[in-house]
Amino acid sequence: MIKLVALYKKPADVEKFEEHYNNTHLPLAAKIPGLKKCEVSKFVGAPRGEAEYYMMAELYFENMDALKAGMGSEEGKASAKDLMSFAADVVTMSFAECKEEKVAASV
Repeated sequence: MIKLVALYKKPADVEKFEEHYNNTHLPLAAKIPGLKKCEVSKFVGAPRGEAEYYMMAELYFENMDALKAGMGSEEGKASAKDLMSFAADVVTMSFAECKEEKVAASV
């Protein structure tokens, strides 16, 4: 599994950002072909105070080919164009390979 990770710095106008993100951007992103799951997390702190980022979105795809196809689709292009229209100055994106690891419970 592969995911597109979008990290967002705190926007200048949080309310306006949230309104657009939730009511316009997420519905666009949900239409991207091949998208398996989308998780959005808001940071609440860090081990040493305030978190560097405000929010993180993780878009999961079966593999890199599926991610590229989805992002290259009309829906993917529309989502990317929308993102740049309201968050270009606060977003950083990366690709990450996901590996599920079992963690043994300690007794």
